[in-house]
Amino acid sequence: MSTQTKRLTYREYLKTPEIKARYDIVDGVMTMAPAPSLEHQKILGQLYLSLHQFASDHQLGQVFFAPADVIIQREPLRTRQPDLLFVSSERTSILGDQVDGAPDLVAEILSPSNTRSDLEAKLADYATLGVRECWLVSPEARSLEVLVLIEGSWVRQTISGLGEHVQSQVLPELDLEVDRLFQ
Repeated sequence: MSTQTKRLTYREYLKTPEIKARYDIVDGVMTMAPAPSLEHQKILGQLYLSLHQFASDHQLGQVFFAPADVIIQREPLRTRQPDLLFVSSERTSILGDQVDGAPDLVAEILSPSNTRSDLEAKLADYATLGVRECWLVSPEARSLEVLVLIEGSWVRQTISGLGEHVQSQVLPELDLEVDRLFQ
């Protein structure tokens, strides 16, 4: 006896009620993520406060945190929910009920439940979409890795640890101390 998984289409997705849980949709199949740890939430809060304040002060764009759907493709339906995303003022046309286009920057806070293949799949989706920069925050290593998209591939720009500052191509004037994320 076999069980079939119903694949969600883009049209059906638009009709679904708002869901407060975190999930990705890959080829129409919705996968729920476990609730993030309190440490994850503290790091996300610090990251959001820092980027939101900087973007707001300089009128650069908007910062959002999960859950917020980024549409990768409509058929078969594929969405991602990065922990945090930034959309520049010039590109706010991609913002609606979901993010329908490439954010300028996404951040993922790594957790023990993340597998290498899961992370690689997310990075591949972000690259396909054309996200310019991805930050990988490691609570375990207390570091922030900045990846930039060059000719369709992710290239490590920097890894910053405690006592260091993040260097961003998308937000070059940003002065973010890594220590602040892990207070």
